[in-house]
Amino acid sequence: MFKIQANPSGTRSIEVSEEHLQTIERYQLLRDLIDSNGIIDETVLEKLRLNIRSLLESQTETDKALLDLCLDVVYNSNMKAFGLHQLVLCYIEWKEQ
Repeated sequence: MFKIQANPSGTRSIEVSEEHLQTIERYQLLRDLIDSNGIIDETVLEKLRLNIRSLLESQTETDKALLDLCLDVVYNSNMKAFGLHQLVLCYIEWKEQ
């Protein structure tokens, strides 16, 4: 279990499980998400949410892991652009291990 910081002051956090990271990898959710400028802002977070929503709507059977990722991480009330940046860093660190 990983814990990512959701805001710059560190007062909010989001727990990310190994299964969440595996789901991100399986669906390649972070691939081509960030523009060439490398900035993660609220529009990038919205793009991720729209991509996931599209995936869920196109599936004939709902993938519980993808739904859990949505509920626990991506649509978490604490998730903002800062949190998404931390999630990307967490994913990169997890991928390198």
